[in-house]
Amino acid sequence: MPQKNIVITGSSSGIGLAAAHDLLRRGYGVFAACRKPEDVQRMNQLGFTGIELDLNDRDSVSRAAAEILELSDNQLFALFNNGGYGVYGQLDSISREQMEQQFATNVFGTHQLTLLLLPALRASGDARIVNTSSVLGLISTPGRGVYAASKYALEAWSDALRMELHDSGVRVSLIEPGPIRTRFTDNVTQAQQDKPVKNPGIAGRFTLPPEAILPKLRHALESKHPRLRYPVTIVAHAMSALRRLLPGWMLDRILRGK
Repeated sequence: MPQKNIVITGSSSGIGLAAAHDLLRRGYGVFAACRKPEDVQRMNQLGFTGIELDLNDRDSVSRAAAEILELSDNQLFALFNNGGYGVYGQLDSISREQMEQQFATNVFGTHQLTLLLLPALRASGDARIVNTSSVLGLISTPGRGVYAASKYALEAWSDALRMELHDSGVRVSLIEPGPIRTRFTDNVTQAQQDKPVKNPGIAGRFTLPPEAILPKLRHALESKHPRLRYPVTIVAHAMSALRRLLPGWMLDRILRGK
């Protein structure tokens, strides 16, 4: 049986690195995409095929896609769109340029890479695209509006892509993590350095390691019937339910924390 190749973006740490290790152990050929050249070298040393990729740079995305297709001989089974970062701050403190960069990385780069790899995924006859969203793709909170907007956009994009690819053999799923213990928070761009947006203390009680997403990712990749959405952590499950059950004003009060 030929090896199944998967592309993972944002693989230098956190969810992406945990997924890369797990899938390599499960026999996948892993193309581990990272933004920094030193991380690409580290991926090669770990047994993955390191790919340099900056989702905010359209030329970098084009080069990365061409390299992946050449190295895989156009044989791809899956794409795990996991790369991204967050811009935090009150909306009146965030410039147009900061918002454009947030969407360029979290949405536009993901769109470009997916389209470039899609012919190879279609050709496999049974392929998977899995996109890392967030609980903030379900609800928005003060100080996280721009990041949440990018994840809302990713959710809508994924829904349309799933329906458009319905008869192609390519299945599309979303993973929606709540608080996960990664370097994401450390790498957040704070628009107001004197007023950084911090996670509420209670979030620590529900924070899980990045390996918490692995059962959901395996199901999305290997089940004959992958789900549309995979919430991860109690927070993500709770917010998914509360969004449906509560009136908007009540949910606003909870999310404002007052």
